[in-house]
Amino acid sequence: MALSVRNTLTGETEPFEVEGDEVLLYVCGLTVSDDAHLGHARVWAHADVLHRWLEHEGFDVRHVENVTDVNEKIAARIGEDDLGEDEAAVARHFTASVLADMRGLNLKRAEVYPRVSEHVPEVIELVKRLVDRGYAYESNGSVYFDVSAFEDYGALSNQTVDELEAQGDLEEQGEKQSPADFALWKGGGVSPDEVREHAKGEVDPENAAAGAERWDSPWGEGRPGWHVECSAMATTHLGETIDVHMGGRDLVFPHHENEIAQSEAASGERFARYWMHVGLLEREGEKMSSSLGNFLTVSEALDRFGPNVLRIFYLSAAYGTRQTYTAETLAEAKERWERLSRAYDRVAEACDSVNAHAKLEDTALREAVSETRDRFETAMADDLNVRAATAALLELASAANRHVERVESVAGSYDYRGLRRAIETFVEFGEGVFGLRFEGASDGEARLADELVDLVLSVREEAREAGEYGRADDLRAALDEAGVDVEDSPEGPTYRYR
Repeated sequence: MALSVRNTLTGETEPFEVEGDEVLLYVCGLTVSDDAHLGHARVWAHADVLHRWLEHEGFDVRHVENVTDVNEKIAARIGEDDLGEDEAAVARHFTASVLADMRGLNLKRAEVYPRVSEHVPEVIELVKRLVDRGYAYESNGSVYFDVSAFEDYGALSNQTVDELEAQGDLEEQGEKQSPADFALWKGGGVSPDEVREHAKGEVDPENAAAGAERWDSPWGEGRPGWHVECSAMATTHLGETIDVHMGGRDLVFPHHENEIAQSEAASGERFARYWMHVGLLEREGEKMSSSLGNFLTVSEALDRFGPNVLRIFYLSAAYGTRQTYTAETLAEAKERWERLSRAYDRVAEACDSVNAHAKLEDTALREAVSETRDRFETAMADDLNVRAATAALLELASAANRHVERVESVAGSYDYRGLRRAIETFVEFGEGVFGLRFEGASDGEARLADELVDLVLSVREEAREAGEYGRADDLRAALDEAGVDVEDSPEGPTYRYR
């Protein structure tokens, strides 16, 4: 069934059409200045479902998701709580946290997670091309994009140049030809005032500013502008034209608008065919964000709810809509997951029992399986309507339970083929497309696993204290091979199962 998606650029739901069987997908990743929260993970979850559905439909997905590890917000945390004494160290700390969260949520791995710090040469080359083509100009060691030079500027956010507000901070305004122009290259480094503006804890603004990275360029020493970074990374790894660009709704303007302008001005080619934006996650009527302090980190949420409940929570609302985080909405997600999980376990147990027979046929069960598959595929083809697709799986859970209960009530026989087909549907759609995990350790097994991991980590710490680093490394490698990610911190090691 052909997929249709809502394209922000046109404002229309359009047939999804690409050349060949390869899809180039770019997802705007995080600025790693803090631990990721559930608002960030909503984008991850829906991008993951898109990735999985496209693969289910036979496409080869080349998924690239960036890591912004150069930013004044990162520099503002230098020296705070042993996070690191320079920008690179702080960024590495939070990048490790983000990657661990992604694995904890059972996201498919991207083809690559490019970092800004390793793509500065590509950024400089892109900026040089824009200057040479007359779309950008140098001013006082910085380089700005001239929005008036790009005819289609404002098309994504449905604005005209005359309607645009000033971009950048007040210090930039005196350097620019127009307040709406935006920075491609920022001369100098991070200032102590910028550190004060973004600081979260106790830091020394002078030391933090000194620890911020800067690079040589044709315009003098400086740092990349935020918007140009994504254009450089996307085109480096996916080429000048990509199929799908995905990110949060709050990035439409100015970030994605500016990406289009600088990418297309530099290449003369269309930058992205489809723009798909994920609606904001709200808590208590406001966008969940680090700056407002109204967030729950992904790590905390995984410990509290587990990946399956969180994924079911995100699947309760279409990607393009707003979603609200409350205790009630998480409780509803937990109940839905338990319904699916219990049904799967019952069906698997019945299918594997001696009472499951080859020649028995339950028409109602088999029709329910067929209807679920049709409804799921129809829903996903309709702009990834995950809410309707989830409802289809829940209906299958009810139908499978009815079959098992009818058989048990009369001590009869199960329809083996019907049950097997139900299991295949749960696995194909629930696990393969939605990223759920139906088969896992019981509570007792989980507690035993935790005790064993804690014991291994305790032995590893003793080896490290004794200077037996080779043995300590071997123990960590053994845990990694067993599917346990270990992260060392000043407070001691922590771990998460993959």
